[in-house]
Amino acid sequence: MHVELAPQFSESEFGQEASSILGKCVHCGFCTATCPTYQILGDELDGPRGRIYLIKEFLETGDCTDTTRTHLDRCLTCRACETTCPSGVNYGRLLEISRPRIDQTVPRDRRDRFKRWLLRRLIGSRWFSMTFRIGQSLRALMPSVVARHIPESRPAGDRPTARAKKKVLMLEGCVQPAMAPVINAAASRVLMQMGYEVVSTPTAGCCGAIDLHLGAEAEAKDAIRRNIDAWWPQVQTGDIEAIVMTASGCGVTVRDYHQLLKDDAMYREKARRVSELTRDLCEVIDPDRIDLSGTLEGVRVAFHSPCTLQHGQKIIGKVESILSACGADLVVTKEKHLCCGAGGAYSLLQPELSEKLRRRKVENLTCDLPDFIATANIGCLTHLNSDSPTPVRHWIELIDPLKLEN
Repeated sequence: MHVELAPQFSESEFGQEASSILGKCVHCGFCTATCPTYQILGDELDGPRGRIYLIKEFLETGDCTDTTRTHLDRCLTCRACETTCPSGVNYGRLLEISRPRIDQTVPRDRRDRFKRWLLRRLIGSRWFSMTFRIGQSLRALMPSVVARHIPESRPAGDRPTARAKKKVLMLEGCVQPAMAPVINAAASRVLMQMGYEVVSTPTAGCCGAIDLHLGAEAEAKDAIRRNIDAWWPQVQTGDIEAIVMTASGCGVTVRDYHQLLKDDAMYREKARRVSELTRDLCEVIDPDRIDLSGTLEGVRVAFHSPCTLQHGQKIIGKVESILSACGADLVVTKEKHLCCGAGGAYSLLQPELSEKLRRRKVENLTCDLPDFIATANIGCLTHLNSDSPTPVRHWIELIDPLKLEN
């Protein structure tokens, strides 16, 4: 696809990068077959190819309308289109760099700006944790339509305190410690079984994904630098074997730190090293190194692979192989490639589309009557749990030696 850049973009880094990405698109349309929003809406402009044309028009004219942004806002950034694209179009990156420029060209109304600002300020803050705990304590008094969106409180259990020769860092995350603290605790216990000590870095916080999703690129980069600063003293020692991600949504972002800070002379090399060390939890847990056989014997499990795991990080089959090694009976699920509708803040900003995708995903996951639905991201877990008749758990909980209320 050839792009004639508008004068204001012709010499800009944004224009050059966007044009380079667009240049790989051959208009084949394979991407539409795997796009969740196109499956629901059936509108070409609500699929990757249509959105690419809208961005191309913006690059060539330097102008756009609210209609352009509406179609881009409906995109989940699930990146299923990247998995199916034969030409290697980096659609997720194209959308990431285009959205802030479109917002500058056609500013959002005051209500929309406030909503996005509030989400960025609330999610991951101490106010979120406090508000969430209050919500959990009042859950029994709430109408079911509200209560189902607030996960029940489950005990996390003690974390290992023993020291080990092999060390890893682990990003605690921003919402996960409040919504499901058992996930990081369970991961620590299983990692200790493998001989890994999880070194605490309490000053590391949000990975920056929420700010990126909401077009706040500068704020996202600030969060990234804070995390690098928190990890760097440990990374410098050379003792850290990996920076472990228990949420695939964080993992896909941290793996991209080197790209996001490539123009930052002070942090470029540090970001590259952090990205190199980043591993999803399933890449670290090795069933051959610990005895997990029979842990899930006779348990029927449906696995939902988050988009950030299968499309964003291209990790396919790893979790399933771990669950199988534990004796789980992996049940058949349909449309494995489709998003559940969580999409970071998407479920809050596009609730109708999100609900339709969730309903479709739950039906596909429960059609073979599993005992549990397992997943690898806190957003997917919470979103699916709110509408699923089958309990949804992070897969690490199912193999946790403490088996806390699995």
